[in-house]
Amino acid sequence: MISLQDTLLEIVLTVLVSFVLTALLGKLLIPALRRLKAGQSIKTDGPTWHMSKQGTPTMGGLMFIIAIAVTVLVLGWGYFGSGDRGAVYVFLFALVFGVIGFIDDYMKVVHHQNTGLTAGWKFLLQLAAAILMTVLLRYEGYLSPNLYIPFVQVSIPLPWPLYMVFAAFVMVGTVNAVNITDGVDGLSSSVTVPVALFFLISTAKWGMGELTLFSAALLGGLLGFLLYNHYPAKVFMGDTGSLFLGGAVCGLAFAADMPLVLILVGIVYIAETLSDIIQVAYFKATHGKRIFKMAPLHHHFEMCGWNEKKVVAVFSAVSALACLAALAGVLGRYSV
Repeated sequence: MISLQDTLLEIVLTVLVSFVLTALLGKLLIPALRRLKAGQSIKTDGPTWHMSKQGTPTMGGLMFIIAIAVTVLVLGWGYFGSGDRGAVYVFLFALVFGVIGFIDDYMKVVHHQNTGLTAGWKFLLQLAAAILMTVLLRYEGYLSPNLYIPFVQVSIPLPWPLYMVFAAFVMVGTVNAVNITDGVDGLSSSVTVPVALFFLISTAKWGMGELTLFSAALLGGLLGFLLYNHYPAKVFMGDTGSLFLGGAVCGLAFAADMPLVLILVGIVYIAETLSDIIQVAYFKATHGKRIFKMAPLHHHFEMCGWNEKKVVAVFSAVSALACLAALAGVLGRYSV
């Protein structure tokens, strides 16, 4: 029986190791990216003042991906030895999406434009990763086709094929939603900090030590990355980082067998994605009219006069409040 004190020490150590590794890797990676001329190409249809960010190193997500990998492998041996490999599965799932993002980023850097993989290829690769992850988690006993509903503490059994379709849709949607959120210095990483903290607390309460380990490593990695990604950003995470983060978030939700919690903890990601969908649909339906000044949502508020720091602060606060609500909804899961 692991004591509360030992659990807290393990969590603190994991966060610190991941944070320090990410910070140190940033010192090495950012100059290397500059030498390789791995600069971000800024979309011309975005806010005009974002053009000053042209050439800022991208693919910076590599620093927290590597740090999380090292942290999980070094500090997780005790769990792996006892057969608890959830942290590895979630990391590998996130890594697959990170690799897809890396290919996309690399193509953009090589061609010096803001287009990489086609939408079709991205979707097929992401769908394949989602299906494989769902099957693996089911086989290893982390996942059931019983859909847990927070707050009411009940689970609705679904036919396995239906659950597979649901899981693939949610996974691909979540990953791309996090990717869309990554449009302002420090936004995606800051919004995801409370999400990582939510999974850390909930999995620790339920004794899912290996998932707590991954959540703590994710939290430390994000905090370390923010040293370089806060406004004005010295580096962007790129699709490499944002797709990895999306995979990590939905991987944790499914590994903890509570995917519906993504509705709350991912409220900012959802709002960003919906604003994009609504804007495009309304534009086409009205032949040129717009609901938002610019989509996705963070650009709308920028066009309303908010600076990037305010956007990040408000969106992060919304994420934190939603995560607190989600925590209230799930903490009674195994005590009723």
